[in-house]
Amino acid sequence: MNLLQDETSPYLLQHKNNPVDWMPWGGAAFQKARDENRPVLLSVGYAACHWCHVMAHESFEDETTAALMNAHFVCVKLDREERPDIDAAYQTALALIGKQGGWPLTMFLAPDGRPFWGGTYFPPEPRYGMPAFRDILTAIAGSWRKEAGKIAHNAQSLTAALAKANTAQKGTLLARAALGNIARHYLSLIDPAHGGIGASSHDAESGGPKFPNLTILDFLWNAHLRSGDPACKAAVIHSLAQMCRGGIYDHLGGGFARYSVDAEWLQPHFEKMLYDNALFVSLLTEVYKETRNPLFKDRIGQTVEFILRDLRINDVFAASLDADSGGVEGKYYVWTAKEIDAALGEDAATFKKAYDVTAFGNWEGMNILNRLRHTVYDAEEEALLEPLRQKLKSLRDRRAPPARDDKILIDVNGLAIAALANAGFALERNAWIAAAEKAFARLAQDRLPHTGKHAGLLEDYANMMAAALALYDVTKDKDYIAWAERWVAALDRAFLDEKDGGYFMTAAEQNDGPVRVKSAQDHATPSGNGTLVGTLARLSALTGDAKYERRARETAEAFAGDVAARFFPYATLLTGGDMVQNPATLTLGGADAFDAVSRNLSWPALTKIFKDGGAPEAVLCLGDRCLAPATTPAALEKILREARAAPPAAND
Repeated sequence: MNLLQDETSPYLLQHKNNPVDWMPWGGAAFQKARDENRPVLLSVGYAACHWCHVMAHESFEDETTAALMNAHFVCVKLDREERPDIDAAYQTALALIGKQGGWPLTMFLAPDGRPFWGGTYFPPEPRYGMPAFRDILTAIAGSWRKEAGKIAHNAQSLTAALAKANTAQKGTLLARAALGNIARHYLSLIDPAHGGIGASSHDAESGGPKFPNLTILDFLWNAHLRSGDPACKAAVIHSLAQMCRGGIYDHLGGGFARYSVDAEWLQPHFEKMLYDNALFVSLLTEVYKETRNPLFKDRIGQTVEFILRDLRINDVFAASLDADSGGVEGKYYVWTAKEIDAALGEDAATFKKAYDVTAFGNWEGMNILNRLRHTVYDAEEEALLEPLRQKLKSLRDRRAPPARDDKILIDVNGLAIAALANAGFALERNAWIAAAEKAFARLAQDRLPHTGKHAGLLEDYANMMAAALALYDVTKDKDYIAWAERWVAALDRAFLDEKDGGYFMTAAEQNDGPVRVKSAQDHATPSGNGTLVGTLARLSALTGDAKYERRARETAEAFAGDVAARFFPYATLLTGGDMVQNPATLTLGGADAFDAVSRNLSWPALTKIFKDGGAPEAVLCLGDRCLAPATTPAALEKILREARAAPPAAND
């Protein structure tokens, strides 16, 4: 009997009519597995996941496959966005058996939840070098009956390795010279032709898939600001510009897709996630401050419009839009040349030339709109194209839209709130700041959930703390600092690893996974521990309370040994660790007089402290050394630009 009909997750509800006897994650499923001595088949995905849909159509809706699943397994469906802690544990287990992670995640577990084998997508028939899913089911069911001892050994060994993988290694924080070396390594991974992390299409057969890797681009941007290194700056600008021109960007409706399946950002995987778009807005805003690049300004505005128009629900923001429409990936977004001819008439030729539209198409006989062949921004051309884009968007709005996952994820909303606040301030769009404040007011409470009935996670608290301080930065309202302090106290009570430092992903009372995850690795979003290090360092400066600086340092040091061994996934933690060691604060009196400077200068690691009233005066302090006050915007901008890339204190 399928038990998903009472769930609230759109992803789980997509599977409520499968002939599979799905159960939601929880004690009842594992009790059933123990009572019947059957392994658990855990399937993890999310509502916007294209390959999750493919496997559902091919296998979970197939009566024969479902009968095999029901006969031999207790079948459990999990929405990774509802329980990213559970997903993270089993993704790590999959990596430990030498397999690439991703979704759908397919794991086979003992009745006590210990994993013994797994994979991701499996086809219904052997292809892509993979065995058929039905053959896998038959083989594992046979092994469970005939090789119980071997499976028990695998489960024990894998769980022990999983526990070890979740044990952080302490160490000392890296000096700026080491951060510079890491930046140079990241630079060596940038595709010189198309930007982003990953091989150029000239160096690999496919060149993809290719993800934005925005945490690494953010690290490179901060590395440029710290050192003045023009190569870091150029890499970030080139990468963002290519993404902004590519098919990964929705040129009619705004917003970025999850990733590209090719090297040059032409062919997106069409799902659109709130977290990607929030992170794009945040980084584009910082880069726009320094470059005044009109392409970036356009993309910030259009992406914010997408978020507010298509993802906002009752002042907060939904998780994602699906990749598929009418069961076909990308159908909502692509065009034929004939469709554009009919829609635009005599203007069609101009539009087709601008957006790479041909009779043959650039993707499966269709056209993905892009500007990859137009590397110079022409304001007159953009003004000419704008009404044509709007005309096509009006036509597209009549198509069956991709499904929206209406889950309200607190951690991702925190990213969106911070992005809206910062972009609203930089581009003088007060409506965006107001939208950020409304969302924050809706979500802020002493004990945060993650979503719906699910308890709050580290990332929920860390990202909402960062959002609170972003709102303080643009509103000067000290109530936001109080919220951040309240949430630190909540984390210290329930999430802190008092023995070894750092914070667990789940509260102490939430203990239903194979391990209690503690990590500082970035994935598609910044890690909770990495975000927390920078936020605690900032909070220490804002409150004058040294306990926050100590906690930030302890948290960064708790993972520093892991960073020394393999630094690639720790970009956010590394940036936060530098803030701890090299704090920079700007105390502003008569603060409004200096707003223009903040809008034109990027320094994300700088903490601004606002004094009530008084004559215009700005004092920059680097560590325990304060510079002479500035009393005019021009003087302040000069001081900041000179100090931003100045050598750090001698103890570094």
